[in-house]
Amino acid sequence: MRRTIGMTLCAVLAVLDLAGIVGLWQHPGPPPAVAITGAVLGAVTLAAYRPAARGNTRALRVVVGSRLISALLGLPVFFTTDAPGWARIVVAVLIVGTATAIALLAPAARPTAAEQA
Repeated sequence: MRRTIGMTLCAVLAVLDLAGIVGLWQHPGPPPAVAITGAVLGAVTLAAYRPAARGNTRALRVVVGSRLISALLGLPVFFTTDAPGWARIVVAVLIVGTATAIALLAPAARPTAAEQA
């Protein structure tokens, strides 16, 4: 059940990353590199979603890694004076969602005994 909730949360976050590309045409919007990288990470998450949901540990690590990098991309919003207040709130919610998803998926992403040998 934890894995299903974590995977669903990752998929929702990935779709939001893809939707973030719309920010390129907004003022003020995210830096283009952040929006494009976020969209690419969202696509990577969605590409790895199905194999990860079926139990592929490597794909699950790709999902977790892409979500972690995506969350880290949002951190600069807290250190710039140009970002609107709503952007800080949105990024904070997304970071909390990412942390929750990773916490739910972490036990399943650990290496098995066969992988460690």
